[in-house]
Amino acid sequence: MKYLVQKGGWLILLLLCVAFPLVSSNDYQLYVMSLAFIWAIAASGLNLVTGFTGQLNLAHGGFMAIGAYTLGVLTVDYGVPFWIAFLLSGAVSAFIGYFVGIVSLRLKEHYFAIFTLCVGFILYLLIEKWEALTHGTSGVIGVPAPPPIGPVSFESAISQYYLVLFLLVVSLFLMHRIVTSLLGRTFIAIRNSEELAEALGINLMRNKVLSFVLSTFFAGIAGGMFAGFVRFIGPDIAHVMHTFDMITFMLVGGIGTLLGPIVGTLLVTWLTQSLQFLQDFRMIVFGPLLVLLVIFFPHGLVGSYKIWQVKRAAKRAAEAQQAGTPIQSKSRIETNASGEGVGEEARSNA
Repeated sequence: MKYLVQKGGWLILLLLCVAFPLVSSNDYQLYVMSLAFIWAIAASGLNLVTGFTGQLNLAHGGFMAIGAYTLGVLTVDYGVPFWIAFLLSGAVSAFIGYFVGIVSLRLKEHYFAIFTLCVGFILYLLIEKWEALTHGTSGVIGVPAPPPIGPVSFESAISQYYLVLFLLVVSLFLMHRIVTSLLGRTFIAIRNSEELAEALGINLMRNKVLSFVLSTFFAGIAGGMFAGFVRFIGPDIAHVMHTFDMITFMLVGGIGTLLGPIVGTLLVTWLTQSLQFLQDFRMIVFGPLLVLLVIFFPHGLVGSYKIWQVKRAAKRAAEAQQAGTPIQSKSRIETNASGEGVGEEARSNA
């Protein structure tokens, strides 16, 4: 039953996303939702290494920028077909992530976080200063939009929306397969206790690097789609503040849950959009709301809901056990009093 409820929840969420263009009033709302889907993919990648493996990577925004610049530079400067460059955006990001991971993951806890924060700043400076490759502060202009796939074209805002939604669904499917597999359980074991995981024979370094590389792959894919969707990329995409934005998405939705980053991204995105009329003062409202959310829902919305489900199931099990014990004792007494089963009990005692 629990499995069916979970599947039903995912199906309802998917149907709502599919039906969103039918109720949206203009293309701008589709644009905002599409960007939210792209950021949700990147946040899910960060959630893999941080929420499920317990390694706080503060350079995640830089790897998303690597994916964006890979697609932008290859398509604009070298004429590489869009979809080939799109796949390479994830591959290049994961390739660089491997070498960063084997160095940074030798450190633990806040030392690892500080190291990756420095890596994020280095990536930002490289993108800004390496004008021969990245065009410097001018950025990459004229990034091509996603070309048609067979008879399906992506010229309208609605078609681009469904393209990004499809990419999000595929990413979540892959993430679900990873998290629920033996590999995902290994990541969770490392998050819970590295010492215990190592005592069980888990290779810590190999699995942490693998988690890091997979997370950077998702970041690169999100960056590549971001470049094709926005059509322009600049050094600001590599700013470390984007990483903190994705951390906020995870905290609001629920870190270490599959659905949490999606819910957090959509909620924070539309909340900030609804507060735009306050202009520079919107953070005065958004900040206290975020603080209250963290205070009353420390595990995020999805995480708090899951904890409530577990507590309710445990309470029901305890009530059922308490209610069932007297009934069993009473039936046993009545059976012995009527003379039935006494011989069996006597033989078992003998």
